[in-house]
Amino acid sequence: MSKTLKPVPEFKTEAEERAFWESPDSDDHIDWSKAERVRLPNLKPSSTSISLRLPNALLERIKVAAGKRDVPYQSLIKIWLSEKIDASGPQR
Repeated sequence: MSKTLKPVPEFKTEAEERAFWESPDSDDHIDWSKAERVRLPNLKPSSTSISLRLPNALLERIKVAAGKRDVPYQSLIKIWLSEKIDASGPQR
């Protein structure tokens, strides 16, 4: 016997839709037994450009460290920030 699914509501904004799907359970709206795996090879994560002022000496040290690792210095900054946040543990 198949479960009757609730219809997915119409959303006015992407934020409203995101909040809906972030709720704990979507089983009332989707039959996951019929789901298929897909690959999205061209999907890129969202990003936001920021300005960050650094002392010249610090920026030069970062560029040297990036050169030793053969990565762009901007990438190295992102890696280090991500590692630092991960190492700091769960947030309150």
